[in-house]
Amino acid sequence: MADRHVDVLLVGGGAASASCAQTLRERGFSGSILLVGREPDPPYERPPGSKEYLAGKSAKEDAYLHPPEWYADQDIELLTRTSVMKLDTDAKEATLSTKQTVSFDQALIASGANVRRLPVDGSDLEGIHYLRALRNADAIRDDTAEAGNVVLVGGSYIGCEVAATLTSLGHRCTVVMQEELPLSRGFGDTAGRFFEGLLESKGIRFVGGAEVDRFEGEGQSVERVVLKGGTVLDADAVVLGVGAVPDVMLARAAKLDLGPAGGVLCDDRLRTSAAGIYAAGDMCEYHSAIHGRHVRIEHFEVAVAHGKTVAANMLGDDVAHTEVPYFWSDLADWATLESVGPALDGFDEEIVRGSLDDGEFTLWLLREGKLAAALTVGRSGDLEHARRFLTAHSDLAAHREALADVTQDLTQL
Repeated sequence: MADRHVDVLLVGGGAASASCAQTLRERGFSGSILLVGREPDPPYERPPGSKEYLAGKSAKEDAYLHPPEWYADQDIELLTRTSVMKLDTDAKEATLSTKQTVSFDQALIASGANVRRLPVDGSDLEGIHYLRALRNADAIRDDTAEAGNVVLVGGSYIGCEVAATLTSLGHRCTVVMQEELPLSRGFGDTAGRFFEGLLESKGIRFVGGAEVDRFEGEGQSVERVVLKGGTVLDADAVVLGVGAVPDVMLARAAKLDLGPAGGVLCDDRLRTSAAGIYAAGDMCEYHSAIHGRHVRIEHFEVAVAHGKTVAANMLGDDVAHTEVPYFWSDLADWATLESVGPALDGFDEEIVRGSLDDGEFTLWLLREGKLAAALTVGRSGDLEHARRFLTAHSDLAAHREALADVTQDLTQL
């Protein structure tokens, strides 16, 4: 018999759990809620870790989704520094790292993701960092305080955001990436050339089409990054942003179904293969009406939206998750990019609306005449049209000129 019972158990101290708890209370749910998170802090936004928090321009508390006292005010029990070690889906019982057992009526698993490690020689040297939690940002900030040369490995969000932040603080940053252009894997070469030009104009160096062979240092700290082919880069510190893997250890042990992308397999209601148990956030692989198949999407805003859908279904609404995934990123104070999509199945056409030279544009990414994703810098209003095109699976093949013409009203399209 369990030590105690709760109506709703939220596993994971991130945005999805916090969003679910908030939505339940806002909609009048009066049952007991227990939120269990392994980090020492209450749920917080992760994006500041590569931006203003890393730069020392904001405090840790500024990233909190709610002040610590909010949870008590809302009668939400918050356990930090605590993990769920075992989940019995038949008995609906969880065993915590405190040895306490908790039974529940409904549960959300939102255990997030872990950084992907780069297994090369020298990877255990001091001065090599990964960025996932705010405490990682603390270590990077401290370690780079006196650093002249910083090498970033990975040309996606983490690599570009951290390079922009550290460059704005006066460090010399070099980004090493397998692709030829930064951010091009998700947005294509047109976007990649724009972001490369912008970041190079601020002093960031890019080494594209490259892979790390090893890290070297005469003592215990990293001093050089050696690339395959022999190129050597001086490095007082290294930050790796080479992706993340869903944290499904608990779910796998509980025998929940996993999907081909490595996440916990869910239907369009975010229900797992076990009755009364949902998944959300980075480790959720759900059936997307937008993409027409199961997808796993990592981003803070997606996790927040997932939490709202789970709460609605816990309350009996029986609704599909239909919100179009939204992304944003700040590159220091030089540019803010926003996108919807993403183009998980690729795209075969790019249409530019606005001016790349002026840094105000929308990039429509089409696949077989239909919108696969949209990226904008300085033209946020276009995203409302993009959401409509994605939701309706609109055939845009006959409207290429209108999409490119900033004088055209897209409302009637």
